Amino acid sequence: MVVAFVKHIQAALKYRGGWKGLFELGYTNGDFPFKMGTYKGCDIAGNRYYENLSDYPVGQHRWVEPGDIHNFDSSQVQPEWQGWLTSMHDATPEQDDEYINEMKKRIRPNAPSDAPYDHNVGYQNPVFNFNHMHVQSQIRSRGYGIGNSIVGLPAHAPDAYYTQPGSPYNPAFMKKLEFEGDLDEATGGGRPYKNDKWKDRLMTVAEKKALEPVNDVEFVAASVANLSPREEAILARGGSLPGK
Repeated sequence: MVVAFVKHIQAALKYRGGWKGLFELGYTNGDFPFKMGTYKGCDIAGNRYYENLSDYPVGQHRWVEPGDIHNFDSSQVQPEWQGWLTSMHDATPEQDDEYINEMKKRIRPNAPSDAPYDHNVGYQNPVFNFNHMHVQSQIRSRGYGIGNSIVGLPAHAPDAYYTQPGSPYNPAFMKKLEFEGDLDEATGGGRPYKNDKWKDRLMTVAEKKALEPVNDVEFVAASVANLSPREEAILARGGSLPGK
């Protein structure tokens, strides 16, 4: 058993080109025994695709080794490789034209046609997504103004994940900030407020004191002392005194 283990490590070191490649494989896939197979190709994100039809059962015979070993996301597998990786077909992207030409030989038209095309595979423009991620739901900021270092989103960059119309997170439906006034408007501005509650928080103690009603106790006491009983009765019933 020890001899077989040593032989396997030696074969893996040779296949991976040294200890660095072997450690990288253990860090990403973490499989043991270490997978070894035929290199089939690479995509725009740097992901490498392998196949081994001899040593592994169907479902495990094809695998991908990520280009970004630290922050790999399954949505970074490119669409042109997805069908091959999941065994939907056996043609890699480099073999697409050859595969289509081979399949066209099996097409049997059942009626005359003047159509200029001899197959139904449409043209697809190249698609480029942020960080090669085809599912954009992960591309969002982790907090206000800090971005997302996991997917490489810079600070203050707009999020890419979908928000439905009417959502408060949809930029088109965000309510714009509008101010009602400014406490320092006379001096050029500096303390704008959007409602009375915000205004109350911005006001100083002296400004709040200046808005309080004047309560002169001595004046009130003097005015009440000069009233006759008849005048006091009129005021008690809610009436008013002319000249006072």
